[in-house]
Amino acid sequence: MIQARELLIRELRPEDATYLVKWLSDERVLQYYEGRDRPHDDALVQKHFYHDDAITPCLILYGAKPIGYVQYYALDSDYKTKYGYGEAANIYGMDQFIGEPDYWNRGIGTLLVQAMLEFLANVIGVQKVVMDPQAWNERALRCYEKCGFVKVKKLPQHEWHEGSMRDCWLMEWNPSTGTQL
Repeated sequence: MIQARELLIRELRPEDATYLVKWLSDERVLQYYEGRDRPHDDALVQKHFYHDDAITPCLILYGAKPIGYVQYYALDSDYKTKYGYGEAANIYGMDQFIGEPDYWNRGIGTLLVQAMLEFLANVIGVQKVVMDPQAWNERALRCYEKCGFVKVKKLPQHEWHEGSMRDCWLMEWNPSTGTQL
Protein backbone atom coordinates (compact mmCIF):
# COMPACT_ATOMS: atom_id res chain seq x y z
CA MET A 1 0.00 0.00 0.00
CA ILE A 2 1.07 3.54 -0.74
CA GLN A 3 -0.33 6.45 1.23
CA ALA A 4 -0.02 10.21 0.75
CA ARG A 5 -2.34 12.40 2.81
CA GLU A 6 -5.92 11.29 1.97
CA LEU A 7 -4.71 9.20 -0.97
CA LEU A 8 -4.33 5.43 -0.67
CA ILE A 9 -3.09 3.18 -3.46
CA ARG A 10 -3.51 -0.57 -3.09
CA GLU A 11 -3.32 -3.56 -5.40
CA LEU A 12 -6.43 -4.28 -7.43
CA ARG A 13 -8.80 -6.93 -6.04
CA PRO A 14 -11.36 -9.01 -7.96
CA GLU A 15 -14.27 -7.04 -6.47
CA ASP A 16 -12.79 -3.78 -7.81
CA ALA A 17 -13.84 -4.74 -11.34
CA THR A 18 -17.21 -3.05 -10.77
CA TYR A 19 -15.46 0.31 -10.38
CA LEU A 20 -13.46 -0.17 -13.58
CA VAL A 21 -16.60 -1.12 -15.52
CA LYS A 22 -18.34 2.01 -14.20
CA TRP A 23 -15.45 4.35 -14.99
CA LEU A 24 -14.64 2.83 -18.37
CA SER A 25 -18.26 3.16 -19.44
CA ASP A 26 -18.31 6.90 -18.69
CA GLU A 27 -17.72 8.93 -21.86
CA ARG A 28 -16.00 11.69 -19.85
CA VAL A 29 -13.35 9.21 -18.68
CA LEU A 30 -13.14 7.36 -22.00
CA GLN A 31 -12.37 10.62 -23.79
CA TYR A 32 -8.95 10.50 -22.09
CA TYR A 33 -8.41 6.79 -21.37
CA GLU A 34 -9.16 4.01 -23.86
CA GLY A 35 -11.50 6.10 -26.09
CA ARG A 36 -15.23 6.72 -26.22
CA ASP A 37 -15.53 4.02 -28.88
CA ARG A 38 -14.22 1.41 -26.41
CA PRO A 39 -16.56 1.21 -23.42
CA HIS A 40 -15.61 -1.69 -21.17
CA ASP A 41 -17.94 -4.37 -19.88
CA ASP A 42 -16.90 -6.90 -17.22
CA ALA A 43 -15.33 -9.27 -19.77
CA LEU A 44 -13.13 -6.52 -21.25
CA VAL A 45 -12.13 -5.27 -17.78
CA GLN A 46 -11.15 -8.82 -16.81
CA LYS A 47 -9.09 -9.21 -19.99
CA HIS A 48 -7.29 -5.84 -19.78
CA PHE A 49 -6.78 -5.38 -16.04
CA TYR A 50 -6.59 -8.81 -14.40
CA HIS A 51 -4.49 -11.15 -16.51
CA ASP A 52 -1.06 -9.60 -17.07
CA ASP A 53 1.52 -10.67 -14.51
CA ALA A 54 4.02 -8.10 -15.84
CA ILE A 55 1.82 -5.22 -14.62
CA THR A 56 0.95 -4.29 -11.04
CA PRO A 57 -2.62 -2.96 -11.20
CA CYS A 58 -3.81 -0.74 -8.35
CA LEU A 59 -6.94 0.98 -7.14
CA ILE A 60 -6.76 4.63 -6.07
CA LEU A 61 -8.80 5.66 -3.03
CA TYR A 62 -9.22 9.20 -1.82
CA GLY A 63 -10.70 9.61 1.64
CA ALA A 64 -11.55 5.86 1.48
CA LYS A 65 -13.62 6.37 -1.74
CA PRO A 66 -12.45 4.47 -4.85
CA ILE A 67 -11.73 7.13 -7.49
CA GLY A 68 -9.33 5.68 -10.04
CA TYR A 69 -6.74 3.28 -11.32
CA VAL A 70 -2.93 3.22 -11.64
CA GLN A 71 -0.58 0.55 -12.93
CA TYR A 72 3.19 0.25 -12.98
CA TYR A 73 5.51 -2.17 -14.73
CA ALA A 74 9.11 -2.78 -15.71
CA LEU A 75 9.64 -1.87 -19.36
CA ASP A 76 10.33 -4.96 -21.44
CA SER A 77 13.26 -5.09 -23.85
CA ASP A 78 11.04 -4.30 -26.87
CA TYR A 79 9.84 -1.02 -25.35
CA LYS A 80 13.31 -0.15 -24.08
CA THR A 81 14.60 -0.51 -27.64
CA LYS A 82 11.60 1.32 -29.15
CA TYR A 83 12.10 4.24 -26.75
CA GLY A 84 15.88 4.33 -27.24
CA TYR A 85 17.03 2.94 -23.88
CA GLY A 86 18.80 -0.16 -25.21
CA GLU A 87 19.29 -2.64 -22.40
CA ALA A 88 19.27 -0.11 -19.56
CA ALA A 89 18.10 -1.74 -16.35
CA ASN A 90 15.22 -0.85 -14.10
CA ILE A 91 13.13 1.52 -16.21
CA TYR A 92 9.47 1.50 -15.28
CA GLY A 93 6.34 2.74 -16.97
CA MET A 94 3.10 3.85 -15.38
CA ASP A 95 -0.42 4.67 -16.53
CA GLN A 96 -3.30 6.11 -14.55
CA PHE A 97 -6.68 7.75 -14.64
CA ILE A 98 -9.07 9.29 -12.16
CA GLY A 99 -12.41 7.65 -12.93
CA GLU A 100 -14.57 9.95 -10.83
CA PRO A 101 -14.87 13.28 -12.69
CA ASP A 102 -15.87 15.06 -9.46
CA TYR A 103 -12.25 14.50 -8.37
CA TRP A 104 -10.71 16.11 -11.47
CA ASN A 105 -8.94 19.48 -11.26
CA ARG A 106 -8.36 19.21 -7.51
CA GLY A 107 -4.63 18.39 -7.50
CA ILE A 108 -5.25 14.70 -6.82
CA GLY A 109 -3.56 13.62 -10.06
CA THR A 110 -0.41 15.47 -9.04
CA LEU A 111 -0.52 13.92 -5.57
CA LEU A 112 -1.02 10.49 -7.15
CA VAL A 113 1.89 10.80 -9.58
CA GLN A 114 4.18 12.16 -6.85
CA ALA A 115 3.26 9.31 -4.49
CA MET A 116 3.91 6.74 -7.22
CA LEU A 117 7.26 8.31 -8.11
CA GLU A 118 8.33 8.29 -4.47
CA PHE A 119 7.37 4.61 -4.19
CA LEU A 120 9.06 3.64 -7.46
CA ALA A 121 12.27 5.51 -6.52
CA ASN A 122 12.53 4.55 -2.85
CA VAL A 123 11.02 1.05 -2.78
CA ILE A 124 11.59 -0.33 -6.29
CA GLY A 125 14.80 1.62 -6.95
CA VAL A 126 14.00 2.67 -10.51
CA GLN A 127 16.52 4.45 -12.71
CA LYS A 128 13.77 6.18 -14.71
CA VAL A 129 9.99 6.26 -15.00
CA VAL A 130 8.41 6.84 -18.40
CA MET A 131 4.93 7.63 -19.65
CA ASP A 132 3.56 8.15 -23.15
CA PRO A 133 0.52 10.46 -22.91
CA GLN A 134 -1.25 11.56 -26.05
CA ALA A 135 0.13 14.87 -27.32
CA TRP A 136 -3.29 16.61 -27.27
CA ASN A 137 -3.93 15.86 -23.57
CA GLU A 138 -2.72 19.17 -22.14
CA ARG A 139 -4.09 18.57 -18.65
CA ALA A 140 -2.11 15.32 -18.29
CA LEU A 141 1.04 16.90 -19.76
CA ARG A 142 0.87 19.80 -17.27
CA CYS A 143 0.40 17.41 -14.35
CA TYR A 144 3.35 15.23 -15.37
CA GLU A 145 5.62 18.23 -15.98
CA LYS A 146 4.65 19.64 -12.58
CA CYS A 147 5.84 16.31 -11.09
CA GLY A 148 9.23 16.55 -12.82
CA PHE A 149 8.65 14.62 -16.05
CA VAL A 150 10.28 16.04 -19.16
CA LYS A 151 9.30 15.49 -22.77
CA VAL A 152 11.99 13.34 -24.37
CA LYS A 153 10.62 12.83 -27.87
CA LYS A 154 7.44 12.83 -29.88
CA LEU A 155 6.08 9.39 -30.76
CA PRO A 156 4.21 9.88 -34.05
CA GLN A 157 1.12 7.74 -34.65
CA HIS A 158 1.87 5.85 -31.42
CA GLU A 159 -1.52 4.98 -29.94
CA TRP A 160 -4.93 4.05 -31.32
CA HIS A 161 -7.62 6.34 -29.89
CA GLU A 162 -11.15 6.89 -31.13
CA GLY A 163 -10.68 5.66 -34.65
CA SER A 164 -7.18 6.90 -35.49
CA MET A 165 -3.54 6.66 -34.52
CA ARG A 166 -2.51 9.53 -32.25
CA ASP A 167 0.79 11.20 -31.54
CA CYS A 168 2.12 10.81 -28.02
CA TRP A 169 5.00 12.23 -26.02
CA LEU A 170 7.61 10.01 -24.44
CA MET A 171 8.03 11.63 -21.03
CA GLU A 172 10.72 10.68 -18.55
CA TRP A 173 11.33 11.16 -14.85
CA ASN A 174 14.74 10.55 -13.35
CA PRO A 175 14.99 10.23 -9.55
CA SER A 176 18.29 12.14 -9.49
CA THR A 177 16.92 15.13 -11.42
CA GLY A 178 13.16 14.92 -10.71
CA THR A 179 11.31 17.32 -8.48
CA GLN A 180 11.55 16.93 -4.73
CA LEU A 181 8.73 14.78 -3.41
